[in-house]
Amino acid sequence: MMTIRWGIIGPGSIANNFADGLAQSKSGKLVAVAGRDAARRQAFAEKYGLSVQHDTYAGLMADPGVDAVYISTPHPWHAELSIAALRAGKHVLCEKPAGMNAAEVVAISEVAAQEGRFFMEAFMYRCHPQIARVLEIIASGEIGTPRHIRTQFGFNAPYREGSRLYEMALGGGGILDVGGYPVSLARLIAGAAEGKGFANPSVVRGHGVLAETGVDAVAHGILGFASGFVAEIAVAVARNMDNSATITGDKGTLVIADPWVPGRNVGPSTTSITVTVGGVSRSEVLGDERMLFAFEAEAVSATIAAGGLQGVHPAPTHADSIGNNETLDRWRAEVGYRTFAETPATNRKTPGVLPKGLPQIPKAELAGVGAVSKLIIGCDNRNTVAEGALVWDAFMEAGGNAFDTGFVYGGGLHEKVLGDWIKARGVAREVVVIAKGAHTPYCNPESIGAQLEISLDRLGLDFAPVYIMHRDNPQVPVGEFIDALNVLRAQGRIGIFGGSNWTPRRMAEANTYAAKHGLQGMSILNNNLSLAVMEKPVWAGCVTSNTPDMLSFLRRGEVAHLSWSSQARGYFLPEELRNRLPADTAPETCFGSERNAERRRRAEALAVEKGVSAHNIATAWVLSQLFPSFALIGPRSPGEIVSTLAGAALQLSEAEVLWLNLEGER
Repeated sequence: MMTIRWGIIGPGSIANNFADGLAQSKSGKLVAVAGRDAARRQAFAEKYGLSVQHDTYAGLMADPGVDAVYISTPHPWHAELSIAALRAGKHVLCEKPAGMNAAEVVAISEVAAQEGRFFMEAFMYRCHPQIARVLEIIASGEIGTPRHIRTQFGFNAPYREGSRLYEMALGGGGILDVGGYPVSLARLIAGAAEGKGFANPSVVRGHGVLAETGVDAVAHGILGFASGFVAEIAVAVARNMDNSATITGDKGTLVIADPWVPGRNVGPSTTSITVTVGGVSRSEVLGDERMLFAFEAEAVSATIAAGGLQGVHPAPTHADSIGNNETLDRWRAEVGYRTFAETPATNRKTPGVLPKGLPQIPKAELAGVGAVSKLIIGCDNRNTVAEGALVWDAFMEAGGNAFDTGFVYGGGLHEKVLGDWIKARGVAREVVVIAKGAHTPYCNPESIGAQLEISLDRLGLDFAPVYIMHRDNPQVPVGEFIDALNVLRAQGRIGIFGGSNWTPRRMAEANTYAAKHGLQGMSILNNNLSLAVMEKPVWAGCVTSNTPDMLSFLRRGEVAHLSWSSQARGYFLPEELRNRLPADTAPETCFGSERNAERRRRAEALAVEKGVSAHNIATAWVLSQLFPSFALIGPRSPGEIVSTLAGAALQLSEAEVLWLNLEGER
């Protein structure tokens, strides 16, 4: 088996631990170091006998003599450096937390998959034999089914100005520094209780004490799982804790005396496990001459040498790390700790999340607006600027410029988050924001102006180039809506406008009224339009445009169409990816039918011919209509943008569009 040649970025204390572990590994060896501090870098190189030093991180990443990179800089640089190393063709082991939030960890995992390189978040304790033994005991049923865990990781580091542990700019605080340990163990044991690799909590509650810098000094949490398993967790950088773990099953208990750092700096890494059943206790001593980091160094090196692309259980997999960081995000929110990346004025960008050479999203002229990207990104699923920035920066990099939002999304939070990003990036004049209001039960002329003012304030804008009524209210004469919308247009608050979930009859009535009174009519219809016909409304009051009457109306070219759920909520994805949504709005629930199944079969056949996915064919079908057609998409990560771009670049013929919709022959 080949020996993996390692380079270390960030020669701090934990890098010394990993270097010591590599010295005890059979499958890996340390060959290079990179650091910006010349004195520290030189001292590290001398200590480990390294002849190769790089004064830039890019230099190490470009070094052909390095196969894998261990990243141990402060937290804020983990995601950026991991992505850069993966793009440079290196395998990556990154210290925890791998990102400042779960969205960054998702992006790293996507880049690793795109590049075909190994990536793992470094939780060295998960590679120690005691964790495998704990899982064996649980699987044996000796303590019964685990129901509860109580675990902590806390130490007392008095406040010092500039300390990494307390500085907001360095990602300080207990949750980010060591919170991943108790959270990951709790999720591991909760999963073991169900016979799975891990489980994610359905409930996260927390309370803590913030330091004067705004980071958490002490934090306590409760995690509740769907199975009924409960975890009590705590972390601190300003308080010593017992730092053990007690797992309670319905037959007995299991105590791990030192779950986190047995033999951290030097061997042996001896530790003990105590099992108590029926009042009788026994202890197991797990002894090993190697130091703690040797297990991780060997496990990762051997996995890379064998061609693996992520950790092997019980080491963290990509999905495990994403779930862990999602839980940390929720815990931080409970405690009230917002990182600098989550503040409204953040200018944080993460380069490299998109591969080079991708096709650009095409644009089309939208009358009264100008050039608008054919793909329009929905902004109803990002709760912080940090989450949104990763996706929206990537969308603009891919050529997108249109953003769809709504008064009701997230109770107003999502408009505010988008507005904060627009202001932080300074792109108010570059983007086309589609604002929506008048959702049931406030679908009346009186609410439109009031809601618009609130929306524009949240967005930090004084004008919405496109305004759409979120619903129709047939009880209101359509002329009243046209009058109200024209008042807002005359005030310079909106540009063109239209309706979402409106019927052709009401649209025609609206425009007849507008023409009769010399007013601007509706020029946008924002209904569901996808290759799969919506059989069950995704939400009450939803209307599909994929009906003969609606398509006939649209083909007259009187209005442009902006389709929501243009990809049928993933109906055209591979089967294993389709049903990640709640059952009541899942693809098969809303779009399942024999005729749609035939549309999917045709899309899959055409996809093979064109070298794309059926999902791409479905996107191309929407964009290739015989009328102005734009597609709303809802990517939650840069990788989901990547997977959509091939469809945006594909032009289907008229015959193919009709054939896919069961309307004709090819």
